[in-house]
Amino acid sequence: MSYFCEVCHMSFSIKYSLQRHMMTHSGENRYSCEICGQSFTRKNALNKHLNSHKHLPEAQHSAISKKSTLAKRIKLPTQERRYSCQICGSSFSRNSHVVEHLRTHTGEKPYSCEVCGASFSKKSSVSIHMRNHTGDRPYSCELCGSTFTQRSSRVEHMRIHSGEKPFCCELCDASYTKKFSLLVHMRTHTGEKPFSCEICCRSFAIKSNMLNHMKIHKEKTWCHTGEKSYSCEICNSSFSVNSSLKKHHRTHTGEKPYSCKICENSFFDNSALEKHIRVHTGEKPFVCKTCGSAFSQSSNLKIHAKKHSGEKPHCCQICASSFSSIQNLKVHNRVHTGEKPYECGLCRRCFSEKLSLTKHVRTHTGQRPYMCRECGSCFSQSSNLKVHLQTHIGDKPHSCQICQATFASFSTLKIHSRTHTGVKPYSCEACGTT
Repeated sequence: MSYFCEVCHMSFSIKYSLQRHMMTHSGENRYSCEICGQSFTRKNALNKHLNSHKHLPEAQHSAISKKSTLAKRIKLPTQERRYSCQICGSSFSRNSHVVEHLRTHTGEKPYSCEVCGASFSKKSSVSIHMRNHTGDRPYSCELCGSTFTQRSSRVEHMRIHSGEKPFCCELCDASYTKKFSLLVHMRTHTGEKPFSCEICCRSFAIKSNMLNHMKIHKEKTWCHTGEKSYSCEICNSSFSVNSSLKKHHRTHTGEKPYSCKICENSFFDNSALEKHIRVHTGEKPFVCKTCGSAFSQSSNLKIHAKKHSGEKPHCCQICASSFSSIQNLKVHNRVHTGEKPYECGLCRRCFSEKLSLTKHVRTHTGQRPYMCRECGSCFSQSSNLKVHLQTHIGDKPHSCQICQATFASFSTLKIHSRTHTGVKPYSCEACGTT
C-alpha cells in the first residue's frame, strides 16, 4: 500500500514517513539548535544533531551561533513569503525566486557555458562552473590547505576535520555530513526510487546507479553487433567505448589523475575516488533492510545480503567450500595454489590478500587509523578497536567452559585456557624453557 502527499504527490510505503514528510510543508519544526539554528520535528533528532557540535572548538561554536542569529534576523517570516509554487507549495519572498524554483520541476536550463556547452538553471551556477575551466578556487581550508570553487564545498569539507554530521535521520540513528546523503538515505525508509531506466523501466534510488545500469544495455547492444572499434596500441585489447579504452590505458602508464585532497591517495577513475572519500567521511549510504547494517559500497551490501538468505553460489572445485562472493572464492583458491601476489615493498614478505598486506604495512609505518572516541586510544586494525570498546561497556562475551571466567576477546580466552590444559607453546631458543 502507498501513501501519497496531497501537496506534492510524493508517495511513501510507510504512513509514518508521510506524516514526517508533511511537516516539511507545514514548517512544523519545534526543536531548534541554539548553536547553528537548524530545526527539527523531534527532540531526539535535535539531541543527535547536538552531538555533532561536540567536536568543534568553543570559538567556532560562537561564530556559528552569531551567524545563525543573523540569519534568523534576515529571514522573512512565513506570512511575508507571498509567492508560492503551484506544484509543490513551497513559498518565497520574491517572484524571481519562484521562477528559478520552477525550473527544478520543468528541467529548464536556460544558461549555458560558452566553453563546454554545459547548461544550468541559474545564472550564478554558470559563474561557479566557469571556475572549473579557469582553475580559480577562491575558498581554502585553513587546516589542510585544500581549495574549492564554492563556499558550500568548503563548509562540507570542514566537517571531515570536525567530525560534524549535522544531517540526522529522524527514523534511525544514521547521520551525514551532507544534506544530499541524508536525502538518499531516506529513500531506504520510504522505498522511493525516482530514477528510471528508459529501456527496461527499472527504477533506482540513486542517479549514478541508474546511469551505471544503462551501460549494461549499451554493452549488450555492442556485444550483439560485435563492434569494438577502440583498440589498445600496447596490448591490443579492444573496447566498445572510448572512455573504457582511456581507463584501460592508465593500467599501462600508471597514471592516476584523480587524487584525494585529504590523504593524497590517487586513483584511475573518478568512481574509485568517490568510494575512497567515504573512508574519510564515514558515509555509508547503502543500508540493509533486514538488519540495518550500513555500507559504503553497494557491492558490499549485496554480499552482506547473502548472509541473510544463506546464498553461497560460488563453490571451490577442489574442496567444495562455498562462498557468497566470487572475490572470496578467488582468495580461498590461493590456499590450494599457494599463490601470494601481494608483496611488501619494505621487507619483501608476500600475502594472499591485499587486506593482509595493508595491515602488515602498518607494522612498518606505525599507522593506527582506528581511534577510540571514548579515550583516544588508536589501533592498526578495526577488530582490535572493537575488542577495546568492550572494555568501556564492560562486555565480556567469551567465557571459559571450565571455570566460567569471562573475557572481552577470544584471544585472551585462549591464553587463559592454557592455565587449565598446561599447554606452553612458546620456548626459549637458548635453553629450551617453555
